[in-house]
Amino acid sequence: MFAGGAVRATLARVSLVILLIGIASALATLNAFLPVRGRWLGILSFFMGWLTIELALHMLVFNAALIGALAAYGGLGAPHGQFGLGLALASSVGLVLLHLRSRGARVTLREFYAEAELNVGPEAPRYPRSHIVFPFLAWMRRDIEVIRGRQFCEVGGEPLRLDIFRPRGAGSRRPALLQVHGGAWVLGFKEYQGIPLLTHMASTGWVGFNVDYRLSPRATFPEHLIDVKRALVWIREHADELGVDPDFIVVTGGSAGGHLAALVGLTAGDPEYQPGFESADTRVQGVVAFYAVYDMTNRLGTRTGRYRGMLERVVLKRKFLEAPEVFARASPIDRIHVDAPPFLVVHGNRDTLTPVEDARHFVEKL
Repeated sequence: MFAGGAVRATLARVSLVILLIGIASALATLNAFLPVRGRWLGILSFFMGWLTIELALHMLVFNAALIGALAAYGGLGAPHGQFGLGLALASSVGLVLLHLRSRGARVTLREFYAEAELNVGPEAPRYPRSHIVFPFLAWMRRDIEVIRGRQFCEVGGEPLRLDIFRPRGAGSRRPALLQVHGGAWVLGFKEYQGIPLLTHMASTGWVGFNVDYRLSPRATFPEHLIDVKRALVWIREHADELGVDPDFIVVTGGSAGGHLAALVGLTAGDPEYQPGFESADTRVQGVVAFYAVYDMTNRLGTRTGRYRGMLERVVLKRKFLEAPEVFARASPIDRIHVDAPPFLVVHGNRDTLTPVEDARHFVEKL
C-alpha cells in the first residue's frame, strides 16, 4: 500500500512537470505572436520573443522529446498532465507557424535583390544549415582564423580592442565588415554578438571586425560613436597589414549598435565626432542596420516616456526640453543627406524595444 502511494505521488509530480512545460511553452509562443510593450515587461517580452522565434524548431524538438520521456513514465495518467500535453501541442502549432513566417523573409530579400538590381543567384554562398541546427558551430569554424584583443586605441587609460575574423590563407584588399554590438549603450560584449555573421562573411572572403566602445553611464554620447570611428580609422590605417581594401568598408550593428552604425555612415568627416582625428577618412561604403534606433526624440510617439528618461539620465545626460537639438543630432533620421552611403535596413515588425514604425519612417526619408 505504501509502495502504491509512492508511485501515485511520483506520477503526480511527473504530470505536474508536463503541465509546467506546457504552460511555459504556450506563454512563450503566445508572446512571440502578441508581444507585450512596457518598461520591464517589454524587456522580458523582447528577450522571450527573440529566443522563441530564433529557436522555434529547437523548442519544438525539445518539448517533444521531454514530454515524450515524461509520458513514458506515466505523466499523462493525471488530468493536469493531459492538459499540459494539450498546451504543448497548441504551442507546437504556433512554433511551426513562427518558423514558416521566418522562412518567408527569403521572399522579402528576393524582392529587395530584384529592386536593387543585385545579381544574387543560386551560386551565392549560403549560411550553413548545420549552423542553424547547431548554432554553437558558428564559434568553431576551421576555414577562418580569429585574432582576438587587438588594441586600436586607448581613451582615458582604458584600452579599446577589437577581434578580427578573416579567411585562412593569403589574400589582400578584401572587403571589410565593421560590426558594432548592441546593448542599449550600457552593456554588451563583442565576444558574443555578431559571431554567426562575422564567421560566415569571413568564410566567403571578407575580413570582419568586432569592436569595443565605451559604455554608459560612464560614457556620455557621442563618446560611443567616437570610439567606433576610431576603430574605423585604425582599420583603414592598417589595411595593408590586415589585407583589407580601405576603399570598401561596410559597417553593421544591431539595436544600439545599429544606431551607432547608422551614424557612422551619416556623419563621415564630421569634426564633432572626430576629436583629434578630424582629417581622418571615416567614410564607409555601406551600412547594414539590424533593428536599430533611428530617432532619439520620439517624434512619432512610439516609445514610453521612460525611454527618453533613460537617455536623459544615462546616455545623453541632458534634458530633452532643455536641449532638443542634442537629441536630434544624435538621431540618424536627422542626419540624412544626399551623399549618404547605401543602407540595408532590417527590422522585425513586432519589435517591442525599437518599434518598426521608426525604421519605416527612416527608410522613407532616406
